[in-house]
Amino acid sequence: MWSPLAPGHRWGRLDLLWRTLAAAGAGLAQLFALPPYGLWWLGPLSAALLLLAVSGTRMRRAAWLGALSGATLMVPLVHWQDIFGVDVWLAVAALETAYFLPMAMGLSLVARLPYWPVWTAALWVAQEAVRARWPLGGFSWGKLAFAQPDTPFVGYAALGSSALVSFVVALTGAMLVWTVLRAVTARGRARVLLPAVGLATGAAIVLGGLVVPAIGRPAPQETVTVGMVQGNVPNVGEISILGERAQVLHNHADGVSELAGAVREGEYPQPDLVLLPENASDIDPFRDPEAARIIDGAAQDVGAPLLWGLSRFNDDGTRHVQSLVWDPETGPGDAYDKRHLVPFGEYVPHREFFTRFVSRLGQVSSDAIPGTDPGALEIGGTTLAVGICFDVAFDSPVRESVAAGGQIIVIPTNNANYNFTGQTQQQLAITQLRAVEHGRPAVVVSTSGVSAVVEPNGKVAYESPEAERDINVAELTAMEGPAVATRLGPVPEALLAALGLGAVVASVIAARRART
Repeated sequence: MWSPLAPGHRWGRLDLLWRTLAAAGAGLAQLFALPPYGLWWLGPLSAALLLLAVSGTRMRRAAWLGALSGATLMVPLVHWQDIFGVDVWLAVAALETAYFLPMAMGLSLVARLPYWPVWTAALWVAQEAVRARWPLGGFSWGKLAFAQPDTPFVGYAALGSSALVSFVVALTGAMLVWTVLRAVTARGRARVLLPAVGLATGAAIVLGGLVVPAIGRPAPQETVTVGMVQGNVPNVGEISILGERAQVLHNHADGVSELAGAVREGEYPQPDLVLLPENASDIDPFRDPEAARIIDGAAQDVGAPLLWGLSRFNDDGTRHVQSLVWDPETGPGDAYDKRHLVPFGEYVPHREFFTRFVSRLGQVSSDAIPGTDPGALEIGGTTLAVGICFDVAFDSPVRESVAAGGQIIVIPTNNANYNFTGQTQQQLAITQLRAVEHGRPAVVVSTSGVSAVVEPNGKVAYESPEAERDINVAELTAMEGPAVATRLGPVPEALLAALGLGAVVASVIAARRART
């Protein structure tokens, strides 16, 4: 039976052109599925187009078609990195693109096997799993899952985290290809029945995402009144955002005072706690008594404990990027240290080597040290599951904070370098997935936007403007107990990745046996 997935298949005399267009279309489809565009239904189409582009062709051609697809996605997706230089932007995009080469080769191989829609979807999980871990701790931006923040697909996060969401998105795309092929190649009654089976399977996948979050749903507890302060920064969108010394600290302290005044005027209820963003102070209050006095005064003014972001310096010149509990009566308390740091932004790996070639890396004057402990912080009678900024793009920090008792997810962030580039919306979409994954409300609190409140179903209940001061108070329900995804941890990702890689091995073995 004719099949475009069979080895050696050609799409006529224009085979190379059609494959090139399909590969580029796959990258563009995923780009426009992601924020800030949000055409989420293009996600499955992206997986389908890449499969059609590489199936039936030679490994070398599959590799460069994968590179084309990856570059079409990654170059525009991470363009916000150009604030650190065009070379940084293109280097990051090139590194991310590289992962699409082996995946495309693998897709070409496993498409020859029975039940190929399952194996092709599992290979997407394997690619994203490696990309999220290596090198330098990984960079997971652009996952299929991250284009589905409040769609039926995101429900699968409650069962298997971002890995299962990416799997079902890719599986839906593969089933779309399967359905079209059966409609073209089948004869008689099968020409109607088989496509109907494919469409029914796709519909079942989508409907399943609506049901899954109800399985093992965490139990609601008390209502918590949460204040949020977005103090803004002087130089939004520039590589140096700080302005005059202590200006960022004063902006956020003034924001707390504005919130306190609004509470006294009856505009907002009295908060149980107040959240401030990553780097809400540009001065270390443990080394500057005046900074400590300002934060203490803000806490006393609003009459509630604060979660305040700062850099806490060590004696050797290194620092921790920290979110610190500051009580109006007892002062500084427990803190969470950011675990996933931004390479070349918050620290310079192999500093002596890289600064020889890129002198502006010297602007990263001190290296941050990653934390090791989960971000479960008790504040105002509620335990928060804290993950700072870049942490949210990785499964483990938020998962481990929830597993340690976190009842509300909190993502303090500083995106001031990237305002109006789409990066802030991309990060918010990831936070929406985390809310569904762990069955909890989530709060993003940013220096200059976007700050947001996300419901446990992934819907955004409140969103701040960018590059403006903003205050808000939200009534959130604290949740108790882990969701299924929290309990299972990395197991679904590991199983799906192993499934995809195992299918590649099986395809290679089958091909060798066929030649002998």
